[in-house]
Amino acid sequence: MWVAPHDLSIILLTKHPFLRHTPSMGTAASRQQPQSPTNGHHGRSAQRAVHSIVEQLEEDIVLGFLYPRERLVEDSLIERFRAKRYAVREALARLEGLGLVERLPNRGAMVRALTPSEVEDIYAVREILETAAASEVLRRVTPEIVDRLTQIQRRHDQAASDSDPRAAFRTNIEFHHAFFSACDNAKLVEAIEHFGQKAHCIRSVSITRQEYLERSRNEHWLMIQALRDRDEDKLIAICRAHMRVAKDTYIESYRRRFPDHRASASPPLTEHEITVGAKLMPTP
Repeated sequence: MWVAPHDLSIILLTKHPFLRHTPSMGTAASRQQPQSPTNGHHGRSAQRAVHSIVEQLEEDIVLGFLYPRERLVEDSLIERFRAKRYAVREALARLEGLGLVERLPNRGAMVRALTPSEVEDIYAVREILETAAASEVLRRVTPEIVDRLTQIQRRHDQAASDSDPRAAFRTNIEFHHAFFSACDNAKLVEAIEHFGQKAHCIRSVSITRQEYLERSRNEHWLMIQALRDRDEDKLIAICRAHMRVAKDTYIESYRRRFPDHRASASPPLTEHEITVGAKLMPTP
């Protein structure tokens, strides 16, 4: 039986409890609340150390400074962060919980490499959730929301112009959080950001490329314009195109690295999606 995307997103939220207990904004470290300290100041200091390690390693993975299947050696991390072993191990455990790191017996920890099948599954769910949220955003949009998105996007523009991938990553996260939060459904936003985290290593293949930053910037302005025009079809098409570039780039890269693995890429972008991705909207 065919299920409408909006109905399917509700099914996902009600049948999968883990979607209701996910972080809400920024990198994983900035979204996670530190555990209650058990030893006063020492406990708080230890949690801040773990928080910092998680945040920096997550950014390194997103930005491609750490590659899929690259080993994360505890001794090297202890030296890099000047941290205790237990703090490094707890940080790796948190990253494993986010799906960014995997730890194997007798081999230690490494950056997780998703298979094309896993990538397709993640992006299928992302498309369902994000297009459902985008429709709700359009129904609830106000001039104040558009102004907020415009302010954030101007900072994202600056990061892209400066070729600053870290600043671009942070402002991109801020833009999408502000955009999807306007749907006024906190659980839906949490689900979107949960699957967005899972896509971090997927985006790492393309996120530091200047042409990707430019395209991302252009599509953000198109999303803002679609909100101003209250054009739902255009907004949904942009959201779909916005996601697919990173996914298809990752699968293509995976095929080159592992040619014996039969990877199934999604159908080529439609002419409309290509136009949406390539069109440059003037900065307001």
